[in-house]
Amino acid sequence: MDIYILRHGIAVESGTPGYENDAKRPLIPKGKRQLRKSAAAMKKMNLKFDLILSSPLERAKRTAEIIADELKLTKTLKFTDALKNENAPEKLIGELVALKKQPSNLLLVGHEPYLSRLVSLLISVDEELAMDFKKGGLCKLEVEKLGFGKCAQLAWLLTPKLMKEIA
Repeated sequence: MDIYILRHGIAVESGTPGYENDAKRPLIPKGKRQLRKSAAAMKKMNLKFDLILSSPLERAKRTAEIIADELKLTKTLKFTDALKNENAPEKLIGELVALKKQPSNLLLVGHEPYLSRLVSLLISVDEELAMDFKKGGLCKLEVEKLGFGKCAQLAWLLTPKLMKEIA
């Protein structure tokens, strides 16, 4: 299984007046443009996803919707609370292991520091691996058999700037 992990695009800053509810912070126009470039890069790289799972928080939800729409994969898009920052990565792993049909190519869309903790857990067992996971960045993990702790290899991590160059 290949697991691709995408951090949400650039959103309204936390604490901005009028956006006190963190769950409702939207993407800003620059973030939407950046994600369309990322989707173009994904197309060039021939990335296709059997399943796209996203956090339901507005900025991640919209990120996932843009990518799914651009790649014509809207039917594969689902939302899960397991990708919210307050949850432990083990909850998501449990959900994925329990799927009746394991996806070959899975895209996860979420937030920091959750995504770094998830990557750390899957590649090293330790949840404290230091990563600079940029907004709109994309990571690929190669997984032999999904489980709790060290079951994956980090294949690559692309910044939004590199994705723009690929597009």
